[in-house]
Amino acid sequence: MPPIKAEPRSASAALKAHSAAVSTPIADIARFLQENLGQRLTARMAGINDAKQVGRWAAGTSRPRPEAEARLLDAIQIFHLIQAADSVYTARAWMIGMNPQLEDMAPALCIAEDRARDVMVAARAYVEATHSAAPEVSSAAAA
Repeated sequence: MPPIKAEPRSASAALKAHSAAVSTPIADIARFLQENLGQRLTARMAGINDAKQVGRWAAGTSRPRPEAEARLLDAIQIFHLIQAADSVYTARAWMIGMNPQLEDMAPALCIAEDRARDVMVAARAYVEATHSAAPEVSSAAAA
């Protein structure tokens, strides 16, 4: 009998992040991104110029257009994937920092340019690298 291949950690984490994203009301998503990435960056990711509009979405007094909503869903899903692998602080830094897999652009800015798929690929690679490095750190700490 051939050995059973384990599912990559990123695949399982991505499914959980997707489930969380699609089951969360858009007002909560806007609020979370506003709190963790700031109102201006959230607006830029959503493709709008008026950052105050993010606050209205977060308050539930208005709703984003479909294209903006799709970008917010992409952003929260990717944020949750990174957060599950590490922490909310790492996820924030990962979203706003330069990423070598994205031509040294910040993942949040790539989402603004409709490159969410590229960002998800980079996020999965990060999760896999984090997971594969974890046992080495643990064994070194135990020695």
